[in-house]
Amino acid sequence: MKGVVVYSSVYGNTKQVAEAIAGQMRTDGLEVELIGVDDGAPGGVAGDFMFVGSPTRMGRPTKEAKRFLEGLDKEAWKNKPIVVFDTVGPLPKDEEKRKKWLSRIEDSAASRMQKMANERGLTTHPEVLHVAVTGFKGPLASDGLEIARAFTHEFVAALK
Repeated sequence: MKGVVVYSSVYGNTKQVAEAIAGQMRTDGLEVELIGVDDGAPGGVAGDFMFVGSPTRMGRPTKEAKRFLEGLDKEAWKNKPIVVFDTVGPLPKDEEKRKKWLSRIEDSAASRMQKMANERGLTTHPEVLHVAVTGFKGPLASDGLEIARAFTHEFVAALK
């Protein structure tokens, strides 16, 4: 089984999350392709499932992430699960306050990408992955990469 992890990153935080997701997939025994789209969207992307991520910029994904989703081959991906993720912040450094805030996010890059993919007729995973940053440019919250790995592991286990 092959997973594809596609990301856009402004300050490197979303790239770190994408790398953690890809690393967990490898740990779980999968083939992985990791693709950064900030220098342009690649052509035919092939795999059995995909994670697509972007930082949240003013409640939206980056134009590169949006362009990637808009150009994704609908026929090739319409029946393959797509998981969306984002980095969001700045959020509180206190873990409990941060978790409470993350559970209430309604308008973010991930939620908009999920809506965009669904409107195109693509199959999205019902849960989105939000990873907190604790400053405007980062860093990621101390538990951010572990949250990304655990989410990925659970998703992969459900596929098998």
